[in-house]
Amino acid sequence: MNPILMTLGESIDSIFYSFDMWVFHFFGSMQNDFLTYVAKFFTTFGDEAFTIPIVILGIVLCFFKRTRKYGFTLIFAIAVGTIVTNVVVKPAVLRIRPYNTLQDDAQYWAWYIGAGALSEGDYSFPSGHTTAATETAIALFLCFRQDKKKIAWLFPAIALCTAGSRVYLMVHYASDVLGGIIVGVLAAIIGYYLMKLVMILFDKTKLGNIDAGKLFKKITEKSNGKAAPVVLVIVAVGIFLYAFIPSLSEGGEDTVRCAYDGDYDCYNAARLDDDYPAIDGERYCKIHWKELSGVE
Repeated sequence: MNPILMTLGESIDSIFYSFDMWVFHFFGSMQNDFLTYVAKFFTTFGDEAFTIPIVILGIVLCFFKRTRKYGFTLIFAIAVGTIVTNVVVKPAVLRIRPYNTLQDDAQYWAWYIGAGALSEGDYSFPSGHTTAATETAIALFLCFRQDKKKIAWLFPAIALCTAGSRVYLMVHYASDVLGGIIVGVLAAIIGYYLMKLVMILFDKTKLGNIDAGKLFKKITEKSNGKAAPVVLVIVAVGIFLYAFIPSLSEGGEDTVRCAYDGDYDCYNAARLDDDYPAIDGERYCKIHWKELSGVE
């Protein structure tokens, strides 16, 4: 193909081919059932079924004086990362998923099927799961580091495991993941400093008097301040299980795949909701539904 006519995604495919395939071989060579479950565990931290409830939790945290900075940082970081990844970069780069572009590579295909044949419905670069996990993790890291809490280092470790899981599951190139890490870190830093600006506004106005914690003052006093952290941990675990348990049954033959069969046999998950109705009786992923329906 003429380099001038190549999409950015195809250019990235060409530039990072050797690196991406080396990383696929690294993860594919260690593939087994146990590690596949571990990968599915960590990939959940970047799933929208986990991230959206975390945003809601962040909104709730904003109403408590002690946790306000955590709430605002999470909200701003996730908002920035989501906009950059899904609204700006993915539609600009147009990189096709590896399970669509590498279908003729027998070794990759065996690894993809062996890891559960998971699929997504959009473009590949940058990794949205990695962006979501990284922006959330670094946002929490910055806040906990400000409070000098050693637990801060746990969050980047989880984000790195999430990034690795996306390549292990063969749904992203390693270069997609690196892009997601960069976007996630920048989004978290921006979110953190936006939080600081908002906190100045709160401190200088009557907004600073808002504190839902006063409603639970007696409970907090009786528990010596331990009730709130326990509740937050329980809520976080609940959110994770809400996202993780359904993910165990994703992929494989039960997945409804996109009906597109043009330049490649699209293995993206088909959209099955009313916003993406069937076209001539066939279901398509978000990418090909927009192409075939003419809807922007």
